Amino acid sequence: PPYNTGNDFLYDDKFESTEEEYSQISGDYDDSGRRMVINSGSKGKYHTDWLNMIYPRLILAKDLLTDDGAIFISIDDNEQANLKRVCDEIFGERNFVTTFTWAAGRKNDSKLVSVSHEYILCYVRSMDYLKENAVKWRERKQGLDDIYAEYDLLRKKYGLDDAAVEKELKKWYKNLNPNDPAKNHKHYNKVDKRGIFFAADISWPGGGGPKYEVLHPISNQPVKVPSGGWRYNKEAMSQMIAEDRIQFGEDHTSIPCVKRYLREHEDAAPYSVFYKDGRAATKRLRDLMGKDVFQNPKDEEIIQSLIQFCTDRDSIIMDFFSGSATTAHSVFLQNKADGGNRSFILVQIPEPLENVKGTSEASKTIYNNAIELLGDRPHNICEIGKERIRRAGKQLTEQQTLNDSKLDVGFRVFKVDSSNMNDVFYDPTATKKEILDYAAENIKSDRSGQDLLIQVMLELGIELSADIQEEKIAGKTVFTVDGDYLIACFDSDVNDDLVTEIAKRQPRYAVFRDSSMSSDSVAINFGEIFKTFSPNTQTKVL
Repeated sequence: PPYNTGNDFLYDDKFESTEEEYSQISGDYDDSGRRMVINSGSKGKYHTDWLNMIYPRLILAKDLLTDDGAIFISIDDNEQANLKRVCDEIFGERNFVTTFTWAAGRKNDSKLVSVSHEYILCYVRSMDYLKENAVKWRERKQGLDDIYAEYDLLRKKYGLDDAAVEKELKKWYKNLNPNDPAKNHKHYNKVDKRGIFFAADISWPGGGGPKYEVLHPISNQPVKVPSGGWRYNKEAMSQMIAEDRIQFGEDHTSIPCVKRYLREHEDAAPYSVFYKDGRAATKRLRDLMGKDVFQNPKDEEIIQSLIQFCTDRDSIIMDFFSGSATTAHSVFLQNKADGGNRSFILVQIPEPLENVKGTSEASKTIYNNAIELLGDRPHNICEIGKERIRRAGKQLTEQQTLNDSKLDVGFRVFKVDSSNMNDVFYDPTATKKEILDYAAENIKSDRSGQDLLIQVMLELGIELSADIQEEKIAGKTVFTVDGDYLIACFDSDVNDDLVTEIAKRQPRYAVFRDSSMSSDSVAINFGEIFKTFSPNTQTKVL
């Protein structure tokens, strides 16, 4: 959500009341204007509006979560403490997982402390459910691709010379930046024909393991047995030796180790503290959009990592402060990575850019870039997000290879509105001829056929992601949904021929508008036509 700093471009990001406004709301004064309490508004007024904004949204978020669902909320020091208290109340303290700390890079413009981190609060819907179902969160370790790339280069250079590869791999680890995620795996610095490994402890955890003779492959003498006993039984140990998964010392006087291969241990529990350069996401979005059109966008790779470790491949991810639509981009990335079919729901108020234009030169530049990008389209935040989704989808589909599963980058846009139907609830004594004329048409005049179609799909429980086609039959616009599962026509002057053509296609549902029938006879024949050609079709008239 907005951080309540007053700095973010393209967001109402300053929730602050004047002392007078706060006093009126909080009841600090009685009806005569006399102060009832002393200085009670000095601490709360800055945060009150922000909390009033976030509280009902989090209540709704909890209702939307599945039993194994989780919520991640980005925030900084300004409201972190208040957000934690609110979330403890709404989600329950026992459902608190952790506060992730994101180190985003050092800032050098601070007088006291260079604050270079943000937080991501994490709660689950039900910790009990996760424990009962043995749910674990695991993510792919960061930096692996760089390690594998370096290993491949060394293999091409040194061939089967394992010693040379190990020497150069250790040197490569040593020269990495301390914040490079690959450096966390520097203990994986040994190699053999199977790949990169590290020599792990082979003793039984805590002691008490089995003790038996293991012969050294060269000296044929029994090796030293660990004081806690072997980690594996004799049969398993023999199998591992046969598969060259045990690392022996130069002779039998040393304790062997087990080879722990990087390829076989790529997943780990996510760390609560992580480093990711905060400027990288801004640069990637700039490259994607052509210019800076959004200030301080969230990092799509970080959101992707959250999606990776806590969702299934068919999960639904919702973001109700979607901003530049980072979450949609992240869902695309993770679906591409593991062949998933996750869906996203993004929610964003279509705030006009002019209303949230910043005052700094940087904000003015970003504003002008956004206006230029959108051109003749509406100048609001939603349009920026929609364009970002289109470009991200295009970029990722162009990167697909023949071995990749087809990536679904389609999306549909809806606007929250009032009912399609006219309000016709009047007291009988207030009924007039004009009201009856108005009520004769039960659908609002500004609603399109697509508006009505979506209403019908929602009422029938048809997913909004279903395929929708539009065609002409007998000169009328006809909508087909999910093949011929649903066929609908909302045009006027519908005749028997059109009804017959639709009935012959035997849809599961057929929907028309009450005022669509060209005559009373068509309305009367309507039911009989379907009985003749498609008796199993359920018909509906709006």
